[in-house]
Amino acid sequence: MAREFSRTQRIADQVQKDLAQLVQREIKDPRLGMVTISYVKIAKDLGYADVYVTVMAMGKQDDQAGAIKESLKVLNSAAGFLRGQLSKKVKLRVMPQLRFHFDESVDRGRRLNDLIFKATREDQGRGPEDGAATDPQDGE
Repeated sequence: MAREFSRTQRIADQVQKDLAQLVQREIKDPRLGMVTISYVKIAKDLGYADVYVTVMAMGKQDDQAGAIKESLKVLNSAAGFLRGQLSKKVKLRVMPQLRFHFDESVDRGRRLNDLIFKATREDQGRGPEDGAATDPQDGE
């Protein structure tokens, strides 16, 4: 029987849970937007933890890009503090260095969902007389 979860995956899950609480409760920087810890990937030697975050920013696209950069800057500068707080909660011999990255998968999924929704709406707008829905078995 194969192992369901590796040790590094279990540690990553615990770090994600505790880090989310720490970011919410301990970091009081007003430049930090609404941050969600979406995924944590820990190296096998526990040297580094890549923390992927999403940032909720209200406003225009340019404002959102700025909010993402600013939030990542705040998180990376607070990485030492967060690592120290994590080491008190998670009992490990070595606490990994934290590296924060923006998780683009949520935005990519949102864009794909919008494109699919737009395509289905356009298909519903066209009728069979437009030739959009032809059956390949109808013949020549």
